[in-house]
Amino acid sequence: MLQSVQATPAERYDQLIRDALGAQAMRVAVVHPCSPEALQGALEARDEGLFDPVLVGPETRIRRIAEAADISLQGLPIVPAEHSHAAAARAVEMAVAGEVGALMKGSLHSDELLGAVVGGASGLRTERRISHVYAMAIPAYPKPLIITDAAINIAPTLAHKRDICQNAIDLLHVMGVPRPHVAVLAAVETVNPAMPSTLDAAALTVMATRHQITGALVDGPLAFDNAISLQAASVKGIVSPVAGSADILLVPDLEAGNMLAKQLIYLSQADAAGLVLGARVPIILTSRADSLRVRLASSALARLVASRQRLQAVDRELA
Repeated sequence: MLQSVQATPAERYDQLIRDALGAQAMRVAVVHPCSPEALQGALEARDEGLFDPVLVGPETRIRRIAEAADISLQGLPIVPAEHSHAAAARAVEMAVAGEVGALMKGSLHSDELLGAVVGGASGLRTERRISHVYAMAIPAYPKPLIITDAAINIAPTLAHKRDICQNAIDLLHVMGVPRPHVAVLAAVETVNPAMPSTLDAAALTVMATRHQITGALVDGPLAFDNAISLQAASVKGIVSPVAGSADILLVPDLEAGNMLAKQLIYLSQADAAGLVLGARVPIILTSRADSLRVRLASSALARLVASRQRLQAVDRELA
């Protein structure tokens, strides 16, 4: 699985893609791909063998955009949908019916796609709250690092954070990390009643010891420096099984997570593959600013997660 020892970010993502190619093949509904970038992203993943795209959206418009951009759609099925809202609804129906194993955002707003996924009648909701993860490969950090949630949950409650945490843990299990270290971030390392993020961090730590969060070591509150630097933790006298070795950074809110992730991307040359978890199928969210490697890594993560979800569904049927 994804290697961490002396591997460059490029090598880590290349390994992730190789791992994904060993998982079960899947079809992906590309929702409202009405831009050259959205069409190209689907074709790139297909050409790498990561998934078979099914384009869902207004067929005439999709073909016109492809022709103007000199993009060949030969061999790509198109499921007609009049507009972006209808495309999101149709893609969800396809996922519920098992016709596709994942969804990929095209040129519609994320809220529109996710609204169709979590709608009361969608069939894709689970008992978990959906959340976004950035799977980051950072040159200055010796292993992959997950930041969550930096894109969906604006001001998560304690219950939401529990689900956000478990979603990220489950992803790292898929990536080959059997017992991830989760650092629940705050501005300080001590519980301060005036800082709700520290109270949530302490509660999540206890929840992990009571098996309300499973499959990981969870500790907090931890500040960013001592979450990723053992030296910083030692200087401050912090004794923690997670300090200096975090695999997951659970942020207090979306603003903190978004700023942290983008600082690492733009100041530390980090790559950040994005995925939405917690639904019955994974959802690929990419940005026009993403590199080819990041777009492919996001698709690779989705394929690994979808393969695991299929195996879990089979196990439930056999139980």
